[in-house]
Amino acid sequence: MKITALFIVLIFTCTYCFAQLENVYNSGELISVYSKRDNWAAHPWKKDFADSIPLSLINNETRDSSVDVFFIHPTTYTKNDFSDWNSSLMDDELNNKTDESAILYQASVFNASCRIFAPRYRQAHIKSFYIDKETANPYFDIAFEDVKNAFEYYLTHYNNNRPIIIAGHSQGTVHAARLLKTYFNNKPLGKKLVAAYLIGMPIPLNYFSSIELCKNKNQTGCYVSWRTYYKGYEPSEEKNKREIVYGVVNPLNWEAINHQYVSKQNNKGAVMRNFNKVVKKVVDAEIHNNILWSCKPDVFGKFLFHKKNFHIGDINLFYMNIRENVRDRINSYFKGN
Repeated sequence: MKITALFIVLIFTCTYCFAQLENVYNSGELISVYSKRDNWAAHPWKKDFADSIPLSLINNETRDSSVDVFFIHPTTYTKNDFSDWNSSLMDDELNNKTDESAILYQASVFNASCRIFAPRYRQAHIKSFYIDKETANPYFDIAFEDVKNAFEYYLTHYNNNRPIIIAGHSQGTVHAARLLKTYFNNKPLGKKLVAAYLIGMPIPLNYFSSIELCKNKNQTGCYVSWRTYYKGYEPSEEKNKREIVYGVVNPLNWEAINHQYVSKQNNKGAVMRNFNKVVKKVVDAEIHNNILWSCKPDVFGKFLFHKKNFHIGDINLFYMNIRENVRDRINSYFKGN
């Protein structure tokens, strides 16, 4: 009887505690969620996949951490049997999936030049992109609230007036663009923006009023963006949106010139399935209206590759070009250009 009574008390107490945590969390206040490093997929003071460097680069690698990158990972919450439209921060299986994919193959591109902060967040399920906006918006709002809280915690506790790069891919770019509009666009913090890498989602050219599309490899305080498709392919939704102009930059020459072809000879290296092997001259690139066209990746077994949407490789296919460009923009920032 005593054991049963004690069990009921414990259940009530724990339920109350979790309810209180949920109430505080949903209030949007800066609480201790992001003081815990477990709630960061990448953090300078813990060993994580963002620290990884392809083996072929290690001997020639020089590290510099004069700038911070705040990286927002893409959607990894894709399982079919889901009950909640937003993921949990405490889903270990999902966190491992995120770390071994997006953090390793994408966030790591910044580690030669930056301290990397990549928060875990209650990401919206992948199907949120395929339902009507009115229904989906609350799910994306929940995800953004986490990103916003993480960024504010970062600003308060870690930034110390350091220059910042904002980066994201796919869903991460949705939140990154919103973050830029909230904290940088026509705001004092805009002076600290080295650049933004808004990859994998369309960014209307007029989305920001004070942050413009980058026009060359050295420009700072601007953003780059692209979505990669097989050359000659144009998704049907793009044909219906030609009246909207999106910002697109070619990651092989960092120019925003429509229909300018850049040969794969300018591709300095991609990271494919084998992270430790950098493969040069994998794809070419050409801006075609609102998207980026590339050839089929020039790798072993390419004849088996039939996808026309290269979204998953938006960063991987241009890994070394991005890595070099981060350095270029940082150098330019400190020179005052």
